Amino acid sequence: MTTMTEGSVREFKMPDVGEGLTEAEILKWYVQPGDTVTDGQVVCEVETAKAAVELPIPYDGVVRELRFPEGTTVDVGTAIITVDVGGGAAPAAQEPAPAARERAEEPKPQGSGRQPVLVGYGVATSSTRRRPRRAAEIPAQEAPAAPAAAAVQAELNGHGPDARRRPLAKPPVRKLAKDLGVDLAAVTPTGPDGVITREDVHAAAAPRQAAGPEPAVGTPAPAAPVSVAPAPVSYDTARETRVPVKGVRKATAAAMVGSAFTAPHVTEFVTVDVTRTMKLVEELKQDKEFAGLRVNPLLLIAKALLVAVKRNPDINASWDEAAQEIVVKHYVNLGIAAATPRGLIVPNIKDAHAKTLPQLAQALGELVTTAREGRTSPAAMQGGTVTITNVGVFGVDTGTPILNPGESAILAVGAIKPQPWVHKGKVKPRQVTTLALSFDHRLVDGELGSKVLADVAAILEQPKRLITWA
Repeated sequence: MTTMTEGSVREFKMPDVGEGLTEAEILKWYVQPGDTVTDGQVVCEVETAKAAVELPIPYDGVVRELRFPEGTTVDVGTAIITVDVGGGAAPAAQEPAPAARERAEEPKPQGSGRQPVLVGYGVATSSTRRRPRRAAEIPAQEAPAAPAAAAVQAELNGHGPDARRRPLAKPPVRKLAKDLGVDLAAVTPTGPDGVITREDVHAAAAPRQAAGPEPAVGTPAPAAPVSVAPAPVSYDTARETRVPVKGVRKATAAAMVGSAFTAPHVTEFVTVDVTRTMKLVEELKQDKEFAGLRVNPLLLIAKALLVAVKRNPDINASWDEAAQEIVVKHYVNLGIAAATPRGLIVPNIKDAHAKTLPQLAQALGELVTTAREGRTSPAAMQGGTVTITNVGVFGVDTGTPILNPGESAILAVGAIKPQPWVHKGKVKPRQVTTLALSFDHRLVDGELGSKVLADVAAILEQPKRLITWA
């Protein structure tokens, strides 16, 4: 993922993590032009559609240029930083021309040297490929036949006789303008150095959208207007905030829509007395085997679900649409839904079925801590088989959870509250919660789903079943 440029300057490109991701957002730079870096040093943090990860540099040298500012989304394979590896003094920091940043060189063949890797990934096995630029982006008649290097550079910097015919805009902005039918030459730029932004394109497109499309010459007007979905209404833009949908939030939204409209969901509910479970939680907190570990109701709920899966293994499966097969998993990677500042993520505990209760407590603690710090790796969110979402921490009684893509069941745990309950023939205050199990009705019928939910409830009501049923 590195490219040799002039002299001893090397380019470090946005790595391809080998998971089908095409872009990443630069969250934070840890170095600046003029800083000295060493092989393996983390230079920036980026956010992909799966998680936030740190990028190490693969060589020693002096930082010469940061190609993109923080907050910029960059395609995989695009150079993001240049480093002088010759030991010379770094040149004064200079902001590159926006148009120059757009240019993407085709990757050059690399030797068998060391490849940079993302933390938690390993070396990517496939070579990085740039997506081809659209040939229609710049009309052929506008490109000079054989321009001198100085003239080309002048055009890229926004000078020269053809500058006005080649507006400065990044590739995503050009695509947006093309989709909206906006001529970039007619757009007034507001970005730095005369760069056209997405907001500029939307502003230019607004009058066109309000007036509607112009009928083609010689084409009769339609008898009735075509129904078009209205754009979101902004009543008072001074008191509104627009948040771009990207990274983890964008991926989560797409996954949830795909799951909700692909798998036929069924949700069942049960209310259960968990007083004995709560007492066991307090006892385990005093146990020496759990010293330093996080012990809470979620730990025993997770163990109860694992035992229920063991008793009803067909619930731990997925639907293979292409092969028209049900894939039964003989292992449990237990997903735990976690709300983070970057959105909802579902990391999972690998081979949770094989862990003892103390081991499960340690794994849960590490999972939660890593998620809250925003350090969950993409690998930790792959391969889940069944998931738990704890809405009770927000005081919510229950919900109808949506399946994590590729899984057949998800258990929602509601708030645990003291409620009047009939216990041994008398009404007494007991600790009560409501469980909700959503499952994919293509491969899990009502009987199987009911058995799993009933087993989880029975274990939480009588925790000693963890011993007799395990």
